[in-house]
Amino acid sequence: MSSTPQDSVKTTASAKNTAFDAEAASRLVNELRRNFASNKTRSYEWRLSQLNALEKLVVVHEQEIVDALRNDLGKPPLETVAYEIAMLKNSCRIALKELKHWMTPEKVKTSIATFPSSAEIVSEPLGVVLVISAWNYPFLLSLDPVVGAIAAGNAVVLKPSEIAPATSSLLAKLIGDYLDNSCIRVVEGAVDETSALLQQKWDKIFYTGNGRVARIVMAAASKHLTPVVLELGGKSPVVVDSNINLKVATRRIIAGKWGSNNGQACISPDYIITTKDYAPKLVDALKTELEKFYGKNPLESKDLSRVVNSNHFNRLTKLLDDDKVSGKIVYGGQKDENKLKISPTVLLDVPRDSLIMNEEIFGPLLPILTVDKLEESFDVINSGPKPLAAYIFTNNKKLKEQFVMTISAGGLVVNDTTLHLAVHTLPFGGVGESGVGAYHGKFSFEAFSHKKAVLYRKFIGDAPVRYPPYTNTKMRLLKAIIGGGIHGIVRALFGW
Repeated sequence: MSSTPQDSVKTTASAKNTAFDAEAASRLVNELRRNFASNKTRSYEWRLSQLNALEKLVVVHEQEIVDALRNDLGKPPLETVAYEIAMLKNSCRIALKELKHWMTPEKVKTSIATFPSSAEIVSEPLGVVLVISAWNYPFLLSLDPVVGAIAAGNAVVLKPSEIAPATSSLLAKLIGDYLDNSCIRVVEGAVDETSALLQQKWDKIFYTGNGRVARIVMAAASKHLTPVVLELGGKSPVVVDSNINLKVATRRIIAGKWGSNNGQACISPDYIITTKDYAPKLVDALKTELEKFYGKNPLESKDLSRVVNSNHFNRLTKLLDDDKVSGKIVYGGQKDENKLKISPTVLLDVPRDSLIMNEEIFGPLLPILTVDKLEESFDVINSGPKPLAAYIFTNNKKLKEQFVMTISAGGLVVNDTTLHLAVHTLPFGGVGESGVGAYHGKFSFEAFSHKKAVLYRKFIGDAPVRYPPYTNTKMRLLKAIIGGGIHGIVRALFGW
């Protein structure tokens, strides 16, 4: 759930954080390193206590969270409760339930080359990690990675987005009140504070946002060889076949687009591809269902989030005013700059070289491209950067299989949109320009863990073949042992 490529991290820092510079950031990291070195975060009990406290924070302060998101984004309470609060609760509960299992070393087989021996993979915390969050789902995207970092036993600094100031302030207050501040901190602020944090050496940086800032994050991390997770975005396509339940498909597209923060979500459908023959039916169905959901005057609907700020409103307006698409609007297009609202807008037969088709839209505009044969849609998708998500609506088994085999994206959904986000047994992350790494469920734990290889041996079974002086017989034996074949070892012993 990223910010758009044009998004900026630069706003005025909050007054209480204006003095947070590189020196203050260094002191903070050093303090957390000392506390991490005490091993308190490694214990099962500490991790359990912090996850329980995080879940309690969400339960007790649900209304304050709803109010903050209404303030920042005009987000409907149902969307906040369902897509931010409930999903975070679920992440906490899964981590609490599975934590002991995740922490248990994994026994693995050894080979004849190390006989007699045993081996295991031990998951250990990385250390002190930085989480930089996004504004569009500012509560979930701040705390969901923190769940993984805590479960893995790390010390954490969270930097919420200043573009959602009410949520940022609330997160700072609640984390200060509920969690162990010797190991878990929040830093509020804007570009100066983020820059100060990025100058420090971290054991991992987890960034959610846009590709432009991700490059800055990755460049800063590279100076210390710090690993990163980058949760970005892209142009997530929807392929629509003709042999479908059109009403259900249309509703699911609407839910994933306008019902997900009014299109301001990284996995929202960015554009549709369908055949020239089927496009008019699809447009009619979208018009009908959109009017049912948001009324004849959607600018007055309380069930649509507003555009986050005037910069994004102007960016979206520029996309609509492009000469190549201004005559392509078949539904919507109304704007209210004072309220930062743009109605759900559908555009048909948009040229592929238009502005709207060359950046992530991240708003309530939905272009439809048409092709002669639906199979051509795969070439259209693969001609651009790999998206964070891709969707197809079809009952054609061969087309489904071709879609899964042909399309490279962070995640795919067949006959729905965005729901893979809610399946904790699936990794959520991008590929190529849509991101690096993944999280959710056990994948969150693994994102903040190092899998340490451990081999155990005793003093018996010491093989002289390893030691000088080297002979041809020893060479034959070593080749056979490392090759792992018992027949080869027997042959080597007999000099065959």
